[in-house]
Amino acid sequence: MHQVVQVIGALLILSGFVLAQFRLLDPRSLWYLVVNLVGSAILTVDAWRQDQWGFFLLELVWAIVSAWGLTQLVRGRQAGTSH
Repeated sequence: MHQVVQVIGALLILSGFVLAQFRLLDPRSLWYLVVNLVGSAILTVDAWRQDQWGFFLLELVWAIVSAWGLTQLVRGRQAGTSH
């Protein structure tokens, strides 16, 4: 079950990344930010439970940045720009 959770989290992050690289998805879009936030949150919890501190740090920062971008989008701002 542990491996299934990791694969789901990774697939969520990778789906957004691959679609963005092929310009099928805007990296500042709601969908991209949500799949990154959910995927990285899953992997953050999994890394914490497994005492994998480097992986934990990577995924925690990924989740925080995704959440920040999502917050900016919800507030009506483009992520990565200042108004």
